[in-house]
Order: sequence, then C-alpha cells, then structure tokens
Amino acid sequence: MADLRELYQEVILEHSKAPRNFRELAAANRKAEGYNPLCGDHFTVYLDVEEDGRIRDIAFQGSGCAISKASASMMTQSVKGKTREEAEKIFDRFHKLVTGQGNGNSSELGKLSVFSGVSEFPVRVKCATLAWHTLRAALEGTLETASTE
Repeated sequence: MADLRELYQEVILEHSKAPRNFRELAAANRKAEGYNPLCGDHFTVYLDVEEDGRIRDIAFQGSGCAISKASASMMTQSVKGKTREEAEKIFDRFHKLVTGQGNGNSSELGKLSVFSGVSEFPVRVKCATLAWHTLRAALEGTLETASTE
C-alpha cells in the first residue's frame, strides 16, 4: 500500500507541475467553465469535437490545487480521440473510483487509477472531479458554469 501512495504522490506532483494539454485551444468548438467554490479551483475546458462526436483535441486552462490540476491533465490524455460515449464511460468509472464506489477493478482506468486514494479524503473528491464535470458540461453544450456543488 505504501508503494501505491508513493506512486500516487509522484504522478499527482508530476502532472501538477507540468500539466499536459494546458493551453487555450484555438480550434475549440465547445468549451465550459468549471468552479469549485469551496477551494477556489477554476478551469476552462476546451474541446474540438468532430461531427461524429469524437474528441479530436482537448485542452484546459485555469488554476487549482495539485489534485485538480493533475486530474485535469490526465483527463485530457485519457479522453482525447475518444467518442462522447467513451468519455462518459471513463468519467463514470473515474467518479466511482474516487468516491469509493468502484468494484475494485481500477485496472480499466489505467494511470487514472492512482486517484483511488482520493476516496479516503471526501473533501478532495470535488478537486479530483471538477475538470470531469466541466468536460461533461462542454460535451453537453451547457452554458452555465459547472460546479462541484
């Protein structure tokens, strides 16, 4: 268990310090704002979605704690090239993982499984899921700010 915690910390810190796809996406045809009023995390998720619903490109900008920024970074890597339906399935699995409702099979989430430890800290679940809720809002074309509340 100590090894998993160390891996968790390493991956979170790596993605927090050097987030992937952290930029504005000029070709975006969808975007959404996300905000966590409890801690002040705030992100914009940009999507370039093809007509068939496939996510051609994804990026994000904003500020937040290490967990929220790392989650956003890893989210962009995991859903890029996926269809909307595939992204929704990944979101559902991820949400179950971080809320402790998973069936114990986190292997299907790949590197995202390092977030399993978040379930031990319920207040951090909102940090880990903010970007995901914002992704969902962008896919749905929701105009209001996505929130963890």
